[in-house]
Amino acid sequence: MAPLAAASVHHWNQNGENANLGLISVTFDQRNHGSREVDPLANEAWRSGNERHAQDMFSIYHGTSTDTSLLITYLSSYVFSSSDRQIDTNIVLGVSLGGHAAWQCLFHDPRVSAAIIVIGCPDYFSLMSDRARLSKLPSWTHSSPPGTYFFGSRDFPSGLIKAVETFDPAGMFLGKPDRHLRTFDGQVPSAMEQGRFLPMLQQCLQGKRILNLSGDADNLVPYRCGQAFIEWLSLSVAPGSWFAGGVLLENQIFESVGHQMSPDMVVSAMRFVAETLQERIVASTSKI
Repeated sequence: MAPLAAASVHHWNQNGENANLGLISVTFDQRNHGSREVDPLANEAWRSGNERHAQDMFSIYHGTSTDTSLLITYLSSYVFSSSDRQIDTNIVLGVSLGGHAAWQCLFHDPRVSAAIIVIGCPDYFSLMSDRARLSKLPSWTHSSPPGTYFFGSRDFPSGLIKAVETFDPAGMFLGKPDRHLRTFDGQVPSAMEQGRFLPMLQQCLQGKRILNLSGDADNLVPYRCGQAFIEWLSLSVAPGSWFAGGVLLENQIFESVGHQMSPDMVVSAMRFVAETLQERIVASTSKI
């Protein structure tokens, strides 16, 4: 992530017209990864012997989302310790587990105005049920139809269900799916659903910008696992739709790209950062 952060700053600083607005890029290791690793097994999947894979994975990147909010709170006091400068625009970018965490930052921290999610997933229920199916867990296979009792089993305990419904974007709005992969029928939410969703979307996403980057050959975090929620969200925030919240959602799927951040994804990410900051400049100028 450090090279990408440096490239983003360089890309922004190349344009002399941007001199009045600085860009600071901060990178740090995911919880229990890199320099922060405490328990190697907690980073493994069911197939590699980690029986608590679902709990470990969600709690790790939920913790990283919380860490990001803590950094936002205190960063300016360290960077500008001898001045009254403030950081007023926060953009999060995450890859893979970081992408999962970026979705949570976007939905739970009002100070995050934009997010770039790279090969991440906003639907933990669908992602893990698909992984349980492929792993042929007994909690998945020993029922008819398969997967009937997966949610609530020791592999996905009831306490984890509650956490996912509280913090996961798809879990918050759409709940636990009936089938192993959530589906979307293309229908606008009912009037009752809109009444329930409207204050949630206003609180979570009002005026925010989202760039979601996925590879169509990604087998670790397949796009199909988050597809239903992304389609639901895209319909909900589209201009003229039922939620007029000024949300920009750009969803790009890259052909023949697996679980990696491709060079084209890097270009899209840096372009999105620049556009987000330029929009900030325009908004500030229009108020003068």
